[in-house]
Amino acid sequence: MCGMSTHLAEAVVDLSAIRHNVALLTEHAAAGGAATMAVVKADGYGHGAVESARAALAGGATWLGVCTVPEALQLRDAGIEAPVLAWLHTPDTDFATAIARDVDLTVASVRALEAVLAAQEAAGRPARVHLKADTGLTRNGATRADWPDLVARAVKAQAAGAAEVVSVWSHLAHADAPDHPTIDRQRDVLVAAHAHAVEQGLTPMLHLANSAATLTRPDLHFDLVRPGVAVYGLSPVPERGDFGLRPALTFRSRVVLARRVPAGEGVSYGHVWTTDRETTLALVPVGYADGVPRALTGRLRVLVGGRLHDVVGRVCMDQLVVDCGDADVTEGDEVVFFGPGDRGEPTAQDWADALGTIHYEVVTGVNRPRVVRTTVGEQA
Repeated sequence: MCGMSTHLAEAVVDLSAIRHNVALLTEHAAAGGAATMAVVKADGYGHGAVESARAALAGGATWLGVCTVPEALQLRDAGIEAPVLAWLHTPDTDFATAIARDVDLTVASVRALEAVLAAQEAAGRPARVHLKADTGLTRNGATRADWPDLVARAVKAQAAGAAEVVSVWSHLAHADAPDHPTIDRQRDVLVAAHAHAVEQGLTPMLHLANSAATLTRPDLHFDLVRPGVAVYGLSPVPERGDFGLRPALTFRSRVVLARRVPAGEGVSYGHVWTTDRETTLALVPVGYADGVPRALTGRLRVLVGGRLHDVVGRVCMDQLVVDCGDADVTEGDEVVFFGPGDRGEPTAQDWADALGTIHYEVVTGVNRPRVVRTTVGEQA
């Protein structure tokens, strides 16, 4: 790991790990002839969208996926020219700019398609659209009842040269349980929706697989897979192991004060913890405003000086306290909150288990701008 920055807290992103993960995912996809779309929404799951996108493309991805048009335009502003799909839009989304800058757009209703087509006229070029079907997640996507009307309008738009229908796609509800019966049902609904589009004269790609399906359900790879959390080295099905993925994010800080404290001293707000012996307490300038949930109070361990120590007292907005016992701890020592686990530090999965949540929430919760992001493992 590189030397510490001068900031209070740091998120260190290993781009070589992202390249490794995408190469592994691409190998899985390519075995069945599918391409790979690396999902870099939510600022690359907290890892940096632009940096993660470049590393993913270097690892073999040929597509990028984002949630919103502004996220797609951020990639274009950085000079990234790979195909980018954006899939969640408000009624006033600037589709004209997206089309002009070659951003692919998902539509899930006739109304949304009409809005894209109106913007296409202003952009002066055909819109590249992906038709999303609701196959059972009951979130975004056209229902089976609405699907024929959406396809009919898309066929008309493509015949008029106003749009190119690139794909038909959907999203899984239970992919983290690879044998769940809803998966096969969703597959069947999507295959039927795609078949209807083909029958109406369209020639779209078909895609469904997220991280979990990419790694556990090769029958769902179709033309394109869309891994997200696995790109960043986090297992989408933790009970089945790590699949050879390498976590890319290390969240760390430094000790700003270390001092000996006698027995009987209450520590931090509410004195929920009291020293039971003379001990060394280390103050760390990170708290819940930076991404350490207050709910981890009494359940958090960190790596200081190569050894695990308990965080004691309440996690505060800007700081927390570590009980280091009789260990030799000095100001400036590195404190690792979570990382790959190679040095015995906690992992994002450990935090998720303690919080009763998922590691997605842990890594995206590391809060900028107070936490500076740095990268290692860049390609020469």
